[in-house]
Amino acid sequence: MTSAMPMFIADAALGRLVTWLRLLGYDALYARDASEAELVQRAAAEHRVLLTRNTRVARRRALPPHVLLTSGDFRAQLRQVLDTCHLAAAPAFLARCARCNTPLEGIDRAAACARVPAYVCATQTSFARCATCGRVYWPATHVARMQREISRLGLRVD
Repeated sequence: MTSAMPMFIADAALGRLVTWLRLLGYDALYARDASEAELVQRAAAEHRVLLTRNTRVARRRALPPHVLLTSGDFRAQLRQVLDTCHLAAAPAFLARCARCNTPLEGIDRAAACARVPAYVCATQTSFARCATCGRVYWPATHVARMQREISRLGLRVD
């Protein structure tokens, strides 16, 4: 089930898992409103690994590569995806928008300061922006917490 860089699509029950996959740098779509048939069809058409907790979906014929997740806990789900897909490192930590999955692009401090709180502008020097939703990102204390969480999962962050 491995490929050089797997892409994922997940059903409505897996929003938090999708966010964490994006934070790790994986292309992960959240098909919250898709029907079972649409989810399977899109996974096959876009060569994505289908992530689901729905056993009915997992029993379908001609199912594309998939992972039937057995836990409701996002940490266990993430560990299962990483193990099943043989993933040991985050391809690009914090390189995708956690909200909409678009790769982030660096922006200069002046442009970022027009869009972030004054304290953030005064204390940060590195910023990235999502070209799709416009969200601005910067490395703050939450990054260290995320790295600790990822480390507990045994995943390398390069």
